[in-house]
Amino acid sequence: NNTRTFNPYYKSDDYYEVFKNIIVSMLLNKEIVLLDSDFTGNELLTLTGQSSFDNYSLPVDTKLTGLGNKNLLIEKLINTKDGWQVTIFTSGTTGIPKKVTHSFNSLTRFVKRSESQQNCIWGFAFNPTHIAGLQVYLQALLNGNSIIRLFGLSKEEIHQEINARQITNISATPTFYKLLFPCKEKFLSVKRVTSGGEKFNTQLAAQLKKLFPAAKITNVYASTEAGTLFASENDVFVVKNEFAGLIKEEDGELLIHSSLMGYSMDMDTEWYHTNDLIELIEKYPLKFRFLSRKSEMINVGGYKVNPSEVEEVIHSIPGVKEVKVYAKSNSVLGNIVCCDIVSTTTLEETAIRLYLQTKLQEYKIPRIIKFVNALETTRTGKLKRN
Repeated sequence: NNTRTFNPYYKSDDYYEVFKNIIVSMLLNKEIVLLDSDFTGNELLTLTGQSSFDNYSLPVDTKLTGLGNKNLLIEKLINTKDGWQVTIFTSGTTGIPKKVTHSFNSLTRFVKRSESQQNCIWGFAFNPTHIAGLQVYLQALLNGNSIIRLFGLSKEEIHQEINARQITNISATPTFYKLLFPCKEKFLSVKRVTSGGEKFNTQLAAQLKKLFPAAKITNVYASTEAGTLFASENDVFVVKNEFAGLIKEEDGELLIHSSLMGYSMDMDTEWYHTNDLIELIEKYPLKFRFLSRKSEMINVGGYKVNPSEVEEVIHSIPGVKEVKVYAKSNSVLGNIVCCDIVSTTTLEETAIRLYLQTKLQEYKIPRIIKFVNALETTRTGKLKRN
C-alpha cells in the first residue's frame, strides 16, 4: 500500500518525525501547524480552538513525494511554491504563546547555500517547532547537512556528541551555551557558533572563544514574528541598507515594519512593536545594542531595573554558573529585586552583596538571594522569567 497520511496539525517530541513532516508539507505545498509536544489539551484548545486534530489527516501517495535522491529532493524543496506556509507559536517566555504564520521566503531570507556549506554538521540546540529551530533546520536541509540533536542533553552528553560527530556548526541561546561550562576541553571541529534569542554579552563571547577556538562567533537578532533580521560579531547591531526605513527606534523600543513580518492576528498596524528595549548608538545608519525585554524591566519605587544588567554583574563573580534576576511584589516599593543563583562552588551571600555594592546602585541589588540547583527554561531553551 503506497498511501500514507499527512496531518497539517503536527505534534510530536520525535525530531525526525517533525523534520520529515515539514518536508512532506513542502512537497505537497500544504500548510503545516507545528505544535509543541508538551502542549496540554487545554493549551491546544486556547491556542487553536480544538483539542484533537484526527479529522484533518489527508491521504498521501508516497510515489509522489518519495524522492530517494538527496540532490533532487533539495532541488524540489528549494523551489517550494509561494503558497506553502508554516504556523508556529511564540515561546511564551512571559505569557500565553501567540500564533504566527510564515512563508517559505520569510523563513529562508538568510539561508546560505554554497559548496562550502555542504560539508557542515549541525549541532541542533533548539526546539524544532519554534522559529530558531525551524530556521536552523532549513539552513541544514537546503544544504543537505547532517543534524545532531543537542537540545535537552546534559553538559557531558553535549561534549561527547560534539567530539564523536565532529560537529562544525552550533546555533543556540546564551542560556544553552552557559550550560556547557565549566569545561577544560577545546572543541576544534566547531567552525561557526551563533547565539540568539537572549541578550549576548562580551563575557559569554570570551568564554565561547576559549571553548571553540577555531569558530567564528556571531550574535543574531531574531523573533518569532520576523525571523532573523540582524547579525553581528559583538552585541552591537547595524541595520543594513536593504532594511533602511523598515527598522526604527521609538521611545527606546525597536519597531519593525509589517512588510518584514510573518502573519499574526495580533499585528494590525504598519509598525510592529517588538517589546525590545535598545540603546541607540547611531541613527544613520541605525546602530543599536539590545538592552532588555520591555516587559522584563522591574519597577522598584519608581526606579527601573534591567534584570540583564544585574545578571551580568552577578555572573562575573567566580563560581556563579547561572543566574536569574526577577521581581517580587512588595507593598511599599511595588516590587523588589530577587535572584536565583546556580553555583559551581560554595558562595556566601554576604560576600556577594559586598561585591554588588561596588558595582550597582542600591535599588538594583537583589533583596532576596537564593541558591538553587537549576534554573527553569522555556520550551525554546530560554531562561523562564515569570
